Amino acid sequence: MAAMPSLFVSHGAPNLILYDTPARQFLADYAESIERPTAILSVSAHFETDRPAVVADPAPDMIYDFGGFEDELYTLTYPAPGDPALAERVAGLLSDADLAPAIVRKRGYDHGTWVPLMLLYPGADIPVAQLSVQPGASAAHHYRLGEALAPLRDEGVLIVGSGSFTHNLYEAFQNLKRGAVDAERPDWVSAFVDWMVPRIEAGAVDDLLDYRTKAPFAVENHPTDEHLLPLYVALGAAGARPKGHRIHESHQFGALELDAFAFN
Repeated sequence: MAAMPSLFVSHGAPNLILYDTPARQFLADYAESIERPTAILSVSAHFETDRPAVVADPAPDMIYDFGGFEDELYTLTYPAPGDPALAERVAGLLSDADLAPAIVRKRGYDHGTWVPLMLLYPGADIPVAQLSVQPGASAAHHYRLGEALAPLRDEGVLIVGSGSFTHNLYEAFQNLKRGAVDAERPDWVSAFVDWMVPRIEAGAVDDLLDYRTKAPFAVENHPTDEHLLPLYVALGAAGARPKGHRIHESHQFGALELDAFAFN
C-alpha cells in the first residue's frame, strides 16, 4: 500500500452537508480518488486543548457544537467506531517528539470531524481517532505535530486536518444574514489566498510558518487562527519535502474560502 496523503479540508458551516454546493460535492467525490485508509486521524479546529490530546473512545458520541442552524442537523449521526489502538500510537509518536500528549475519553465527534467524514466516507465503517489543536500555540508547533505523525501515512492512516482556509465569521455572517451565499469574494480574501496557495504548492515552509506576519491580510482572514492550524499538521505530515496541491477551490458568503489541499 502506498503512503496515504495528508489532507487539509475546509469544513464550512455545519449545514454544508445539507446543500448542493461545490464544496459539498468535492467532499462527496474525493475519497474515490485515493486508496481506502485503514483508519482516519481527524485534526479538527473545533477540538481545542492546551496540549495535544488524542481521543481513545471506542465508540464516540456526537457533539452538536453550534446553534441557530437547521433542526435536521441535530438528528444526524456518524457512527464510525473509534480507534483506541491508533490513539495510543498517536500518543506514542507525539511523546517521542517531546510534545507531551494526553489521552482523553468521553469526547465525541464535533462538526469539524463529522461534517467532512460523513461526506468522504458515508458508510461510517472506517475507525476514527481525533487529535486536538492548541490555539495558544504557533503554526510551527502544529507543523511539528504533523512531522511526528508522518509515519502513520505509511501505516494506511489518512490524516485529515479540518478547518477553513479563511475564517472571518463576522464578514461571512453579514452576507449570511442577507442570504448572499454567492457573494463576491473581497479583494482582501483574494490577496491572502493568492499569497498562500503558491507557497503551499512550492513547500515554502518558512514563509508559511510566518504567515501571520508575511501574508497580506492574514489577521483579517483569520482573526484567530485555530481554523488554519490543521493545515500545518497536514503540511508537517507530508515529510521532508512538503509540497501540496490544491484539490478544491470555492467560497461561500464572500469571506469564507473553502479550499482543500493534499500533501503526498
